Amino acid sequence: MQSCLNPKVRVALVEDDPEARTRLQASIAADPSLELVNSYTTGAEALAGLESHAPDVLLVDLGLPDIPGLDIVRRVAGRYPQCDILVVTIFGDHSHVLAALQAGARGYLLKGGATRDIALGIHDLRNGGSPLSPAIARQVLDRLQSAGTPAPGAEAESDPDESKLSAREAEILNAISRGFTYAETARMFGIGPATVHTYLKRVYRKLQVHSKTEAVFEASRRGLL
Repeated sequence: MQSCLNPKVRVALVEDDPEARTRLQASIAADPSLELVNSYTTGAEALAGLESHAPDVLLVDLGLPDIPGLDIVRRVAGRYPQCDILVVTIFGDHSHVLAALQAGARGYLLKGGATRDIALGIHDLRNGGSPLSPAIARQVLDRLQSAGTPAPGAEAESDPDESKLSAREAEILNAISRGFTYAETARMFGIGPATVHTYLKRVYRKLQVHSKTEAVFEASRRGLL
């Protein structure tokens, strides 16, 4: 029996392809700690359904027949910040990946991976991680490694004292950028997961971003990592 202290993770998905939808549903059903609460075939259905039943995790395909998946990600991230968004799509190009992450997705998986990867990705999200398919992770790393230094005068756009990261904030963000979860980062520095979250909130505020991925990109662009 599922403990009341560890309730099931409530999952919803929006996917118009029957075969892909069946595979996603099977992955969720196979994990007793997950519960599929809704399955939508269009973006409009998803937006309407989420108004009364916002899940813990929403799986989103980018190639929907009515509303672009990126719009769904952006709207859901704005209206339901407590809902973690995981993109599951065939689009693996840089423009789609970056746009989805900037819109508010917390993870990005490509279709065609092992069925169990979906359930593992969901748990990774709930544990503070950002699941990425290997090919997507490589793209992110390549972008970080090729990120240039800030353009001359860029620092003038904000108060240096307000935007400068402390040594510990930079260490925490660096650990997160390397793929460590909140719990792993906490153990690494001898602090609690809640403290890691607090540090990241400060980083978000200073860098004026809304997600871990955006924070890593922006900190790299400014030469802070």
